Amino acid sequence: MAIHGNHCSFVLLAEFHLLEGAQLKYQFPQPLGVDEQVLAMSMLPDGAEMQMDDWTIFFLNQTPFNTIAPVIGLDSPDIKAAALPGDEPKDSAEPGLLCVLNLVRTKLDKSLNRGAKVLALAICTRHPFIQIFKPVLLMALDDYLANPSQDCLARLFDAVNSMDLSRAPALTRFEKIVMRSSERKDIFAEKFEQLGSGSSLSVNKSHRSMPSTTSFSSFEDTLQRRMDENAARTRDWDETIRGRDRSDPNDTIQPAQRTPPSETSFTLGGSAVWVGDETGLDDFEVHQGGYNQGAYSQGGYSDSVTSLGVPSTLVGSGKRRSTDTSSLTSHTHVTGATLLRPPMPATATSFDGQSRSTWAKDTHFFHTTVAYRDHQLPIMMPLSTFPEEVGDYSLITLIKVFNGTVTGPLHPHLHSNGPQTHPIIVLFNALVTGKRIIFLGHKRPAGEVSSFVLAACALGSGCGAVLRGFIERAFPYANLNNREEWEAVPAYIAGVTNPIFEALGAWDLLLDISTGSVVVAKDIHATYPQQPATGLNPPLVARTGTLKAESSLGEEDIVKPGDKKNDFAQRAEHSADAMFIEDIKTAIEFHYGESLVRGRFIEYVTRFVRLASRYEEETQGSTSIGYPSHLFLENAPGRPAQLGSGVIFNDEQTGMKEISLSAPRVEAWRKTNSYQYFMQDFKKSISSNPIRGFDVVHQIFRLRHAKKMADLEVSMLMQNLADNVKTYDQVVELLSYLMPHSGGILPLSFGLLHQDEGVRNRTVDLFNQIRSYPVGVIFLQSLNHFQRYAYVRQAHVRREKMQAAEQPSTLYPPALQAMRRTHSGGSMSISQMPPPPPPRVNGTAF
Repeated sequence: MAIHGNHCSFVLLAEFHLLEGAQLKYQFPQPLGVDEQVLAMSMLPDGAEMQMDDWTIFFLNQTPFNTIAPVIGLDSPDIKAAALPGDEPKDSAEPGLLCVLNLVRTKLDKSLNRGAKVLALAICTRHPFIQIFKPVLLMALDDYLANPSQDCLARLFDAVNSMDLSRAPALTRFEKIVMRSSERKDIFAEKFEQLGSGSSLSVNKSHRSMPSTTSFSSFEDTLQRRMDENAARTRDWDETIRGRDRSDPNDTIQPAQRTPPSETSFTLGGSAVWVGDETGLDDFEVHQGGYNQGAYSQGGYSDSVTSLGVPSTLVGSGKRRSTDTSSLTSHTHVTGATLLRPPMPATATSFDGQSRSTWAKDTHFFHTTVAYRDHQLPIMMPLSTFPEEVGDYSLITLIKVFNGTVTGPLHPHLHSNGPQTHPIIVLFNALVTGKRIIFLGHKRPAGEVSSFVLAACALGSGCGAVLRGFIERAFPYANLNNREEWEAVPAYIAGVTNPIFEALGAWDLLLDISTGSVVVAKDIHATYPQQPATGLNPPLVARTGTLKAESSLGEEDIVKPGDKKNDFAQRAEHSADAMFIEDIKTAIEFHYGESLVRGRFIEYVTRFVRLASRYEEETQGSTSIGYPSHLFLENAPGRPAQLGSGVIFNDEQTGMKEISLSAPRVEAWRKTNSYQYFMQDFKKSISSNPIRGFDVVHQIFRLRHAKKMADLEVSMLMQNLADNVKTYDQVVELLSYLMPHSGGILPLSFGLLHQDEGVRNRTVDLFNQIRSYPVGVIFLQSLNHFQRYAYVRQAHVRREKMQAAEQPSTLYPPALQAMRRTHSGGSMSISQMPPPPPPRVNGTAF
């Protein structure tokens, strides 16, 4: 993201005094205007002397008691981070949230009365990715211990603010979702600009550039074998096609025009969509969706690999990777090689054969340095961070620790599946319904407690991609000194190390990090009385079955009102939430990474919001947080066909059970600030999202899960996608709904196999538009070989038909061709010409 202004607003240093306790010693460049004792106690947590090093995190500008009041106007717009779509504060006059990263160290010193010195150094920044400042903070604290003076704080302040992030690419919300869901290290590589010149950066090459005359000398045997195979395949195809009309003297089609689509005939600057490995983008230049100009010639698509001097990685018929280029060079005459060439933008640049990527690393991060004294500290700034994600949290750790049982009374806001509700679901329900939450870590480092609080905020917000409003009420480290202040914040999320907070009872949900236990307050019903949902006529049915997209209910699964099984505590174990948690636990057991778990929680929170939208429709008749829910409407007198929208279910009874299950927590969520924020964000997204006018998530759900779709619905669906997904931003938004762990663009590829030719053509058009951009090529390469070949084959057929419609057919006899040339000065169209004579085989027309 393009960051302007100061990265560090303040530097603080606190020290523990034997007689006076925690003292704030320095504030640079000026006093913050906050109670110094409060700051010092936040920087020196309880039990800090028991840890050699510890990291803590807290926030400023949350409440009136910790809002800064600087003498110099540091809180001006020119030093604020660039605002993100949907993440602007409620009031532009409000000060932005400041994140404080604090390093606590205990230095042993026998000359001191207590045998050690405890001090803390902190920086205040507006960036949520505060973990990138840990290396420089460590070095600065060592510097201060060697030479205790305020000059160390000034050097730290200047070093952090001199860090150059101006070249970091600015990613939109949808680009961030796509980036974090992809494990490709070259994702969005085209967004990186070459240092010093501003031209496009070449993607990291895995092969050394060399002259074309010597590049492939070590592959002579393989080259000859591949050339023979390709020639034989071409001859077989040619004989098969021309066998029917070999005797036709009027047939002037050349053999090259009969060549079948092969693994090399659908390329993008030498990289074939046919290939599905990580080298798919290695051999072409990109810049804002552009391609290598050197790969194009006046006659069409030239031998880009030869011109670049870089081997292309292709999948041969032997089912192994080959680094030779014989397939490509032997087919440069093939017309199919020019059929699907994307348009070359004016901004495309040429490749000099010697350019090397200066970053050449993982594009999920922007790589820069911080110069502190004589050291250049490498910094990796994550590019896909949302404001609700502060620090380096771990959802996997959160799930592993709290994987037991929940004790305490049952409450409908928290126990959405009765006593079998998983602790993580209880935590999520407590977050979205505005409960007071405390993470207790007795005799644990304060930094560990802080990480759990930050992970909980990410959990409730859908990793920052769906909801917001959790960080503003989070206190990663809280203590007795400022207890009255943070406990006055409604629905606080606090991390503490003092066990006295458990006995005080000012909480609704207590999570003990040491034991992994989750406790619901015994008086929660007095604080939050159970109120049944109203306005449902007929009342929603309680659910005992399993929510599956393809499931159906039997009579034994339906719980009628008044039935004994309808009691809140008798709900069955196998609910949608339970299935979701089991999937997450299985993924963790099989060592899937943090990115997949975060992606699944984005989907889960999105699903919750869409259920809440449907609930509002059922209870109030309309919704302000989602599209209206209805199925596909076919043609009717006076009404055209209309695509469906909103959350829908293949089995309506199962869906109503799920809504009934979520009704209490939805009602509670609608009373929180998070709901108000989302309502504002949804209203803004309707007018600002690149794809507008229909519910894309609904259409993808139909493609994935529908048992049966009418041909008209499929045709309209693909037509809408083909018409509304053309620009780069529209393509990225569509891909953000098609995460790789859910199959990527597999649902869209079903259109290639539809019985209706129109649907197949629209799917090809959509894939051609997706393929126009490097990120789309990456997603296309994720398809299996069967799907890719279906696309390549149909794309060639469609392009040949388009070319045939633009050029006079060679099947017309010379007399008809002369008639066309003389008619209206040669302006006769193909549709105006008389039909050609039927082809003949052995003199017989057919």
